[in-house]
Amino acid sequence: MKGKTDIMGIVNLTDNSFYAASRRLGADGTADADAVLREASRMVAEGATILDIGACSSRPGSLPVDEETEWNRLRDILPRIREAFPDLPLSIDTFRSGIVERAFDRIGPFTVNDISAGEDDPAMLPLAGRLSLGYIAMHKRGTPADMQTRTDYAPTHPGEALSPVTAAVKQYFEAFARKAEDCGVSDWILDPGFGFAKTLQQNYDLLRELGALRIPGHRILVGVSRKSMIYKLSGITPEESLPGTQVLHLAALQQGADILRVHDVAEAVRTVRIWEQLRGQNPS
Repeated sequence: MKGKTDIMGIVNLTDNSFYAASRRLGADGTADADAVLREASRMVAEGATILDIGACSSRPGSLPVDEETEWNRLRDILPRIREAFPDLPLSIDTFRSGIVERAFDRIGPFTVNDISAGEDDPAMLPLAGRLSLGYIAMHKRGTPADMQTRTDYAPTHPGEALSPVTAAVKQYFEAFARKAEDCGVSDWILDPGFGFAKTLQQNYDLLRELGALRIPGHRILVGVSRKSMIYKLSGITPEESLPGTQVLHLAALQQGADILRVHDVAEAVRTVRIWEQLRGQNPS
C-alpha cells in the first residue's frame, strides 16, 4: 500500500513569483520575517509536512537574481524558521551549490530542491553527496519540440506505450539515477517538472502517465499548484486556479504522486483525505 502523502508548503521570499499572493519579500528587498513566520505557522497548522523555502523565482521568462541577493533573502530567515519548527523537514529551492553550502553552515541538514537536477551548477550533486543531503531533482532540460520528437526510448516492459514526453522524462531520470549514485546522492526525489520545457498538452500527457516514471526507492513530487497548465487551458488567472489545482492533485495522487508541492495547504490536505477515503484507507 502507498505510504503517507506529504504536503510541501511553498514559502516564496521573492517579489516576482507567478502567484502574487505567495510573495513574502519586504519593501527593503529582504524577507518580511514576521509575514514569513505567520505564513509558515499557518501552513503547518493546516497540515504541511514539509516547508519549501525559495528566494529566487523560476517563473518562466524571469531572470534569476544573483547569488548574493538570493542569500541575503535567506540568511536571516532560515534560522528563525528552523527555530520555530525544529522537527519539521525543510527544503530550500535553489540551483546554486554556494547557497546550499552557506545554508547548511547556518541551519544544518535540509533537502535541496533543485529545478535543474544539478545541470545548472556542476558542483551541486557532489556537494549534496558530501553533506548527505536529501535532494529533489526536477526535469527542465530541452524544449517542447525536443520532448515531442524523442524516439530513442526503449520500453521497460513489453507492450509499454508512452507519449514522447513521458518517454523522454523517464529516460532522463534513469540517466540521472546513475549520475546521483556516482556522486553519493542516494536519497533523492523525482520531480517531472510540470510547466518547464513542455507544452500544455505535454504536461497533461505526462501527468496521465506519471506512474510510468516510478524508479524503485524514489518518491515522486508533483508541483502543479496554480500553474499555467490550469489557467491557460481555462483562460483564467493563477488567482482563479485553485479548483483546477485540486482536480490535478487528485489525478496526481491516483497516478502515484507521493508529495504535493502547493500554495494552498488546507485545500490540498482535504483533497488527500478525500482520495484516501475513496481508496478505503478510512482516514481519521
